[in-house]
Amino acid sequence: MLRYAAPAALLMLASPALAQDPHAGHEGHAPPQQAQPVDPHEEHAAPAQPAMDHSAHTMGGMTGLLGAYPMGRDASGTSWQPDVSTHGGVHAQSGDWMLMGHLTLSGVYSWQDGPRGDEKAFVAGMVMGAARRDFSQGTLNLRAMLSPDPFMGANGYPLLFAAGESANGVDPLIDRQHPHDFFMELSASYSHRLDANSSVFVYGGLPGAPAFGPPAFMHRMAAMDSPEAPITHHWFDSTHITFGVLTAGYVRDNWKIEASQFRGREPDQDRYDIETGELDSTSLRLSWNPTENWALQASWADVESPEALHPDEDEERWSASGIYTRPVGEEGWWSTTLAFSNKERSDGVSLDAWLVEAALHPNDRWTFFARGEAIETDELGAHHGPVEIVSRISLGAIRDFRINENTVFGVGALVQQHFASSALEPSYDGDPQGAMAFVRLKIG
Repeated sequence: MLRYAAPAALLMLASPALAQDPHAGHEGHAPPQQAQPVDPHEEHAAPAQPAMDHSAHTMGGMTGLLGAYPMGRDASGTSWQPDVSTHGGVHAQSGDWMLMGHLTLSGVYSWQDGPRGDEKAFVAGMVMGAARRDFSQGTLNLRAMLSPDPFMGANGYPLLFAAGESANGVDPLIDRQHPHDFFMELSASYSHRLDANSSVFVYGGLPGAPAFGPPAFMHRMAAMDSPEAPITHHWFDSTHITFGVLTAGYVRDNWKIEASQFRGREPDQDRYDIETGELDSTSLRLSWNPTENWALQASWADVESPEALHPDEDEERWSASGIYTRPVGEEGWWSTTLAFSNKERSDGVSLDAWLVEAALHPNDRWTFFARGEAIETDELGAHHGPVEIVSRISLGAIRDFRINENTVFGVGALVQQHFASSALEPSYDGDPQGAMAFVRLKIG
């Protein structure tokens, strides 16, 4: 029954018929921001913003980090999301600096069925802090993001069909999701205003996120309430923790073009250190937000030696995605992500990945989320064996309880249905199921 219920729920969440006009904000998540016309004579050329609650905080009519657009557009690294998207965080002013802090911690129990499955309890999440200073013609932003993931152990947590990186520097992780490094981002960016509608910017991180793909999954509104990492992670956003990245770009109205030089090697099994190396890889990304509800991007990357266990293999990656977000009813929102990516290894193997995910937040208490994805992979059997297509559908929900103005506690669960290829079915004992139960604490 799950095989049919989950796709139906995913289609329901992705239906535009659910979208209605906004009227008010809500607790647990910030209300979507509405962009207002820019006055070119203002010192910062900033859009006026309506009154918001703490989680959609704007100070002094500030614009986005990279140009004269609404603050809601900024996402992970230098990526964009729809203008009506939200930013959580506790804000404070210290002299000329605006400070922001945000914490999300989840206690998760993962159960994966079948002979290749396992079960484990672990803690995941992130702690983020940022400091921003505006000048007459520019904006400086410093950002740090830390993760508790290394405390879950070197072999991560059980997640069928996931593959990539290593627990010990010798054996690849298969049917397990690797932990993020303790340092997820230590970055700085500066944008310089050319006129009321255009700007140039630079961004550097050790680690940081180069200009490739949509926002990382834990920053997408359609995905951030789920504790489950996508199996498409190593196609779309495995570069979001890159130990060495330098990006330069140009913003004009609702367009952005940018290029990055970065270190192609993915983080090693030592999750607490800062890694260094040559900036040997290149990426390009074109982003366009045609309306306040849409964020579109197309990107390309030439990644040198991403996998430590296979240092002689390089990858060329392509990505295209669209994110649609809008308010729903009196105090809710709905967001959907559609994405495709291809990676072609230097040994001639070409592998595709597809993703659709959606989340519906009808009020300040509930969020429902769903994801469907498929990958072409040759890592689940013998490494570099035959290319197989596997897919997964997941469906879940979380119930939030507000503790105080800045703190929310939630209880949630999700179910998963995996679909193995005919060649892989014997080793997985058919099409296994999975589930996760979790509690979450959010501050900001």
